[in-house]
Amino acid sequence: MVEASHWYRDGTSKQKLPYRKETEVRTTLQELLLYLIFLINLCILTFGMVNPHMYYFNKVMSSLFLDTSVPGDERTNFKSIRSITDFWKFMEGPLLEGLYWDTWYNDQKLYNVKNSSRIYYENILLGVPRVRQLKVRNNTCKVYSSFQSLMSECYGKYTSENEDLSDFGIKSGTEWKYSTSTTNSPLHWGLVGVYQNGGYIFTLSKSKSETKSKFVDLQLNNWITRGTRVIFIDFSLYNANVNLFCIIRLVAEFPATGGILTSWQFYSLKLLRYVSYYDYFIASCEITFCIFLVVFTTQELKKIKEFKFTYFKSIWNWLEVLLLLLCFVTVFFYAYCNLQNFLLLGQLLKSTEKYSDFYFLAYWHIYYNNIIAITIFFAWIKIFKFISFNKTMSQLSSTLSRCIKDIVGFAIMFFIIFFAYAQLGFLVFGSQVDDFSTFQNAIFAQFRIVLGDFNFAGIQQASWILGPIYFITFIFFVFFVLLNMFLAIINDTYSEVKADYAIGKRPDFELCKMIKMTYHNALEKLKLKKTQKDDEKISKSNGHLVEQTGRERLDENEIQRAEQRKKWKEKFEKKYSTEIQDDYQPVTQQEFHELFLYAVELEKELQYISLKLNRVTRKFSAI
Repeated sequence: MVEASHWYRDGTSKQKLPYRKETEVRTTLQELLLYLIFLINLCILTFGMVNPHMYYFNKVMSSLFLDTSVPGDERTNFKSIRSITDFWKFMEGPLLEGLYWDTWYNDQKLYNVKNSSRIYYENILLGVPRVRQLKVRNNTCKVYSSFQSLMSECYGKYTSENEDLSDFGIKSGTEWKYSTSTTNSPLHWGLVGVYQNGGYIFTLSKSKSETKSKFVDLQLNNWITRGTRVIFIDFSLYNANVNLFCIIRLVAEFPATGGILTSWQFYSLKLLRYVSYYDYFIASCEITFCIFLVVFTTQELKKIKEFKFTYFKSIWNWLEVLLLLLCFVTVFFYAYCNLQNFLLLGQLLKSTEKYSDFYFLAYWHIYYNNIIAITIFFAWIKIFKFISFNKTMSQLSSTLSRCIKDIVGFAIMFFIIFFAYAQLGFLVFGSQVDDFSTFQNAIFAQFRIVLGDFNFAGIQQASWILGPIYFITFIFFVFFVLLNMFLAIINDTYSEVKADYAIGKRPDFELCKMIKMTYHNALEKLKLKKTQKDDEKISKSNGHLVEQTGRERLDENEIQRAEQRKKWKEKFEKKYSTEIQDDYQPVTQQEFHELFLYAVELEKELQYISLKLNRVTRKFSAI
């Protein structure tokens, strides 16, 4: 019987448990070290693609083309365009002056006029800019019979079905005849519509005077009509000093309601990837990333083959699969972008007399940057898998796992009320307040209200009765009631988890202890720290002093704990040992907390006594 007690039901010996634990520790540390190398490599690879000059490049170009005012009218720039007259003023003023830089500040000629313009003397204009217009046909909407005598024409919103493909105006040249797209550029998502490629197109000249006369001619012949719905101004720049391309698109939308809505896109990209030695270092990191990807994929496939459906019961395994999928998508986007650069970049740089459409390359590079940003985000999240053995992180994960059902139930109730208020705000304030102009905007506006960012004056002006009622009730129910209920659920669950950890329900080992133990072992092997045998010799020489001090400390701790237990005992006996007059006697939360701590202390004392009894039993059995 004694020998059998040394074995568990699965046949594992108690003596083998420390060995298994040590093996698990080593495996975890090896995986953590390998993953940290992968994460560092991924960070170098990611941040090596980003250049701090990208922001300043975009800022300088946006300041030049968006903030520069029309000569003689300081209030009019591209951002403030509201009429066709303002649009032509911008075309003949800030746009023309911003695109053509052919002289120094002292009127000295910089270079031959046949060469491309150099904006701010540093940024080469690639090819020539392009202006493109999309129109809709007449009678694409229906006029009510009572108003047909006042208005016979009707131009609806832009759709592919309503698009006008016929010639107009003087009907000569690409600016008066519809041209289909010859590139693979994606659709453009504007403020009030989604626009296709093609349209009525004209390219600017290398000469500033020729371009200006072209603008005058278009304006006199009414190139912009009632059917115009959007005008795109596209051009690209290259700065050799920082090896960056800047693809610029200025958009002026003409909604069916009248007026003009302006928007813009500035994309700074590094299309020539391998130029300096640092770029080749990034290339080596890319190769290392692919090697890690193959290794991790092989490991996960082996685990799936070994555990089968049991593998997918762990949330960390799902995160591992998601991260691997993102890595493969990143590799695909990287290969596709580099392939397109190889096929198109040379051709685009050669066509100096035509418009060079870099927008297609910019579009895919932006998607590539987005996907790698998401990848590195989840790569950092995966670190929680390794530090979950730590006490604090284990408490956090236990808290979230315990209260997930309560949070889901509460979330259903929260979003029912939240969406009800969003619909109310959209219907009441949507026609007058920009934050509630659409249902989606109303949802995000309410999240901003919770965070303290709101426009109460606009809400009150839209409806002086319903506005304050909506705002006050939303703040009360959502902010003061529902959000505090959400915090209370997490707080109560965390208290329960913390109490469980206080009585000994904690992970078998913690990451900090593992790293600390490995660190001390390494110091001992390098003879930078005294070994345990040396400590035993020192402890024998000073044994009496250590024993005496330890007893004093033990006595002080036991005395303090005993006094605390005595106070609790007297307090509880005074309250509960007397005759109870009522059948029910309420217990306050503070009393329950003290009673719980008292029970925990008693459990610790019993464990301490049990440990002493086991030691005594072992001594007698050894005798």
